Amino acid sequence: MTTEATLPTTAASPTARQVWTRARGIALALVLLLVGAVAIAVVRSDTRHGELDPRSADPYGSRAVAELLADRGVSTRVVTTLEEARAAAGPDTTLLVAVPDLLTERQQRRLHAATTGSGGRTVLVAPGGGAVERLAPGVTADPALSFDSTLAPACNLPAARRAGNADTGGIRYITHLEADTCYPSRRLATLLRIPDPSAKAPAEGTPGDTVVLGARDILFNDRLDEHGNASLALQLLGSRDHLVWYLPSLSDLPDPDDERSFFDLLPSGWLWGTLQLFIAAALAALWRARRLGPLVPEKLPVAIRASETVEGRARLYRKANARDRAATALRSATRTRLAPLVGVPVAQAHTPESLLPALSAHLHGAHGDGQALHTLLFGPPPGDDAALIALADQLDALEREVRRP
Repeated sequence: MTTEATLPTTAASPTARQVWTRARGIALALVLLLVGAVAIAVVRSDTRHGELDPRSADPYGSRAVAELLADRGVSTRVVTTLEEARAAAGPDTTLLVAVPDLLTERQQRRLHAATTGSGGRTVLVAPGGGAVERLAPGVTADPALSFDSTLAPACNLPAARRAGNADTGGIRYITHLEADTCYPSRRLATLLRIPDPSAKAPAEGTPGDTVVLGARDILFNDRLDEHGNASLALQLLGSRDHLVWYLPSLSDLPDPDDERSFFDLLPSGWLWGTLQLFIAAALAALWRARRLGPLVPEKLPVAIRASETVEGRARLYRKANARDRAATALRSATRTRLAPLVGVPVAQAHTPESLLPALSAHLHGAHGDGQALHTLLFGPPPGDDAALIALADQLDALEREVRRP
């Protein structure tokens, strides 16, 4: 037999070992990424423990501010729910909202309604775009942050002029309201004081207002002694006798109609990171793709004899105990070669009604028996290896008989 014979191919599914060998690189990368993310989260959780908490002495806590205010007769009380914060609003109270962005839209509107007209001061610490628009209507956050951390007052607000330079660089704000715009960065303010026109002035003569602070730095323990941070923080938070420090917590449950979904709670950076990983995975899949078009024939680096190819295929059939496939291959190749010899088109070589009559007419004697030819060329698969060998010998003998002049 030669390599021109049409032999059926067998499709083998990849084994578990092959799948693991191909995927172990990606799996290892994912594990390393997960371990790195957990390690970073643990490290950051340790360094940011008690952030903006007036009871915390950690570097990012605010206990130093509370202690300095207490020396000046200003009491500090921490609240963790919206109802407590709304109830505390009054002309003799400064309400500091530590993390306004954690509040839902409904909570932000309710808090603004409670502080409007109260006569007290509301200090919003680094509110983002949506939060500042609801807590301080008329104020918009610019998407671009300040390049510099330490900025000059450049305004007429007495507290800012006395404090001088301070670390207010962060979120920049735009407003069309009558307000004190201080510590500008590229002509946009990072600190605003907005008077409350609907508030009645208390007995001391200090009207109610809202202070929007673009950065948290002046409240941190480790930054309080730099520049004019301490002076600015004490003046902003010490204008009333009482300071209510609002730290939103898990106990501050939102209304059932205002609950956030899982994706709303994810920071935008994680969503963008996931999108980038998806794009990277798609590009890697395209890069690793076996073929993107039709098969391209190419010359082998060495010549392989046809007998070696046939022998290798035969060993594969024997290892798989595929006598039926081997017999089908032998009969198909024999029919393909016999059809032109007896005047039958190759396209009809595998049709008994076309091949067998022409073959019987070409042969004479015992080999011309139509039933025997049908069994030999289209019969059932052999039952054992000996029968397969006998079938191959009979097919060879039939082909030699047809080729004999």
